[in-house]
Amino acid sequence: MSGSVSVHTSKPLLARRKMDQDELSSATIIETAEYEPTPLNPVSDRKLKKLFIIIFCVLLLDLLSFTMILPLLPTIFDYYEKSDNVLYKSLQDTVDDIRNLLNIPNTRKYNGVLFGGFIGSLFSLLQFLSCPLMGALSDRYGRKNILLFNMVCLAVSYILWACSYTFSIFIVARIVEGISHVTVTLVIAIIADITTAGNRGKGMALVGVAFAVGFTVGPSLGAAFSVVIGNTGFSSVPGLFAVALTVTNIILVSTLLPETLPYEKRLVKHNVRTLDLLGFIWPPKLFSFASVKDLSPNDKKCLRQIGITYFIYLFLYSGLEFTLTFLMHQRFAFTSMQQGKMFFIIGIIMTIIQGGYIRRVVQGKEKRTIMMGMLIIIPSFLIVGFSHSMYPICVGIIFYSIGSTPFVTCMNTIVSRCGDENQKGEIVGITRSIGALSRTVGPGVASAAYWLVGPDMTYIIGGLLMIAPLIMVKHIDVPKSH
Repeated sequence: MSGSVSVHTSKPLLARRKMDQDELSSATIIETAEYEPTPLNPVSDRKLKKLFIIIFCVLLLDLLSFTMILPLLPTIFDYYEKSDNVLYKSLQDTVDDIRNLLNIPNTRKYNGVLFGGFIGSLFSLLQFLSCPLMGALSDRYGRKNILLFNMVCLAVSYILWACSYTFSIFIVARIVEGISHVTVTLVIAIIADITTAGNRGKGMALVGVAFAVGFTVGPSLGAAFSVVIGNTGFSSVPGLFAVALTVTNIILVSTLLPETLPYEKRLVKHNVRTLDLLGFIWPPKLFSFASVKDLSPNDKKCLRQIGITYFIYLFLYSGLEFTLTFLMHQRFAFTSMQQGKMFFIIGIIMTIIQGGYIRRVVQGKEKRTIMMGMLIIIPSFLIVGFSHSMYPICVGIIFYSIGSTPFVTCMNTIVSRCGDENQKGEIVGITRSIGALSRTVGPGVASAAYWLVGPDMTYIIGGLLMIAPLIMVKHIDVPKSH
């Protein structure tokens, strides 16, 4: 197939023929009669490095477009507050009811955080619905085709943002973006296509680095655009800039990124009608990966263990992460600018850890690396909960930055070993969906706990509950390499 990464397969053989070192580098995969993929590099090292660079650029541009809006949200909400939009007032009434129920102070700062939390939960809910579907479609119609389709939809969402003079249009823009923003899911599937078990960790760490850089630089771009917006509260410039980044990404993917799942390896016999849509949204089926057919018993067991572990960890983590903004403002009177600097430093630390350590984690050591990170993040939350002065809170945040880095990256590496190559998209999509579900409910539960029992108890209980996913990670049965 033109433009695809070439992965040559022979007909089933009764025995493997011997190959010398030169033949190994030719990226030829020999399969046995039992159809077990041989863990050889599907592409040459030189081509793999080139693909890694392209993938990193694609993901970074995507994340810059996505995170740029974050520091602009308070100003944008202030702009819509002055309007007579019925939808905005209805949502504001809901926020007021929750704030009164939890006795949250009626300040502009807290109102903005709660309002932003509602919008964030809506986005995560849409990700919960779209990630497994788009991942499964990529198994049937190719990674590149589905990626380009969703990027075009993203460009439309940013155009709507640039034209969102009313709150209703803004919400429609966020809905379209939430459904379409599956770049990370597809990129992880692409990395699984082009790597072996031995070098896949480097590819997953690349995703982690892109996330850290994107969530560090993107908000800084947004802060710069806030100068353009000024006191007007609205400007089409940030949205148009996001459109430009996305169009650049579309050109980049169209011209430089090959199709990594050739036609002959797709689930061509399984069209859209064969998709188990209920399995994508019904939690018992979702957590058991029931929609993925013909998994081996070992793969099925591993994915089910990962599903519940992934949810519990991110449920606790996302909740405590969300309430950190409350705590820093309440205890230390941090302004929005100081909060931004804090998250900038967190991003820098995560970038260093991802690029300097996580990408060097050797095959088979992912579980140990995850557990080491969790052994650091547990005391970090306890320190944050007890801290009432700057020195210990800084220590806690540094521990938090270091400890939270390995989990998602190393878990993605383990997940990518499960299933056949034409199932990777659906498996990764379900995993991302589970993460999105945890981020939908985690911040709300943690916020309620924060204002009902106080930050001390919230962080202490949350930190201690982290012991549960730590034990669960230890008992995950990682399958042999695919």
